[in-house]
This record gives sequence, structure tokens and C-alpha cells, in this order.
Amino acid sequence: MSSAGLVRYFDAEDSKAPQMDPRSVVAFGVILGIFVQLLTIVT
Repeated sequence: MSSAGLVRYFDAEDSKAPQMDPRSVVAFGVILGIFVQLLTIVT
């Protein structure tokens, strides 16, 4: 498969794919980072 085919495959919008708000992804990353920092401090 050519690289152009791969780009077209991964760039296609899949209606069945879970749709997530980018802000929720950033918020989840921040919360996960704080959680890891708290675990590091506690142990």
C-alpha cells in the first residue's frame, strides 16, 4: 500500500468513531498528570 493510500485511509472521517471534544482530551491529560504527580509525592 502506498503512503498516499495510508494517508487517505487514516484521514477518512469514520462516523462510527467516538467523537471527542479536544478540550476534554486536554482536560483528561491535565487531570492524569496531576494524579501522577500526587502519586509521586505520596510514595
